[in-house]
Amino acid sequence: MSHVCTYIEEIPELSDVQIEMKAFQLDPTAGVHATGDTQTRFAHKYGLSLEHAGRSIEHISGLGRAEGLDFRYATTLFTNTMDAHRLTKLAQSKSADVADRVSEALYKAYFTENKELADHDLLQQIGEKCGLDAEEVRALLTSDQYKEDVLLDEREAARYGINAVPYFVIGRYAIPGAQDTEGMKNVLRKALEEESAAADTEPGMSCGPDGCRIR
Repeated sequence: MSHVCTYIEEIPELSDVQIEMKAFQLDPTAGVHATGDTQTRFAHKYGLSLEHAGRSIEHISGLGRAEGLDFRYATTLFTNTMDAHRLTKLAQSKSADVADRVSEALYKAYFTENKELADHDLLQQIGEKCGLDAEEVRALLTSDQYKEDVLLDEREAARYGINAVPYFVIGRYAIPGAQDTEGMKNVLRKALEEESAAADTEPGMSCGPDGCRIR
């Protein structure tokens, strides 16, 4: 999230933009413990060979490292993320700063420390470390609090036709897929230009759920 904020801040025209993170589970049926390695899961999900999946994973990891992140995607432990999303919703109810800290801590736990995000002990530690009340976090994790909010976000994503993340929606415009810093800034600028042109020539013009083509 902090990296998204950084390159938005570098574009003066986006100085008033506010970022809202939505919940999205890649696999709502995932269990509470990892059952296989990332490369095999990636190959099965996207219909790739193990070799191709390995190259794709390394490419993604390389993008993260290029941004200064300790990104260890190949050894991640994929589990159910409903409770992690519910914890994020609790943090969002407090303040943007708390929500950002929780999100960053969850990313670090998963992508750098390779921990299971379904682990309640881990989520309790993250919540407390990021400034949430211990009892409030414990009550969250032993209830269904914010579950409906997570499902509401997922239904909204379905209406957009979103079936993978990352996916950025900016006004009427959408940016699907991972982007490096310069790529993201270029798309943002192009979206601004197209929005301005649309206002001058075709009021009400909008892009589809798959985003605007960048020519």
